[in-house]
Amino acid sequence: MHNQSQQIGDTIKYSLDDIIRFIIDRTGCDKEEVKAESDLQNDLGCSGDDFDELISEYSAKFKVDMSSYLWYFHSEEEGHSNSIGKILFKTPYERVKHIPITPALLLNSANHGKWLITYPEHSLPKRRYDILIIQILVVTFVMFLLYKCSR
Repeated sequence: MHNQSQQIGDTIKYSLDDIIRFIIDRTGCDKEEVKAESDLQNDLGCSGDDFDELISEYSAKFKVDMSSYLWYFHSEEEGHSNSIGKILFKTPYERVKHIPITPALLLNSANHGKWLITYPEHSLPKRRYDILIIQILVVTFVMFLLYKCSR
């Protein structure tokens, strides 16, 4: 394992240690837990908002173009596991096969300056019906409260 990133020409080549240190700083995992092939979500327990923040910070720190990144292949949404809408409709994460994000993958993308995963063909509904159900319930409840309070 390389201990230092290296300047090669105009580009910086990062080391696995750079990526692992970054993950440890963001997740609080022990160094022994984080291996080159550790799945951030399933092995290290990083998911939802924490996962999203880690990926955003990774993109900025290592200057990785994430324009082709699709979150739902890699992590669940925060707080969506007990959603009423999820009972009737699958979330995007449940509609595709999980693709692990590992330190090795993050390193490879960092050293290329772009997200390197090519996603399989898939389709998602145009609307998030799982979220729409929650929104309808919230609006209905607020309308009910307003009606009750105005009487």
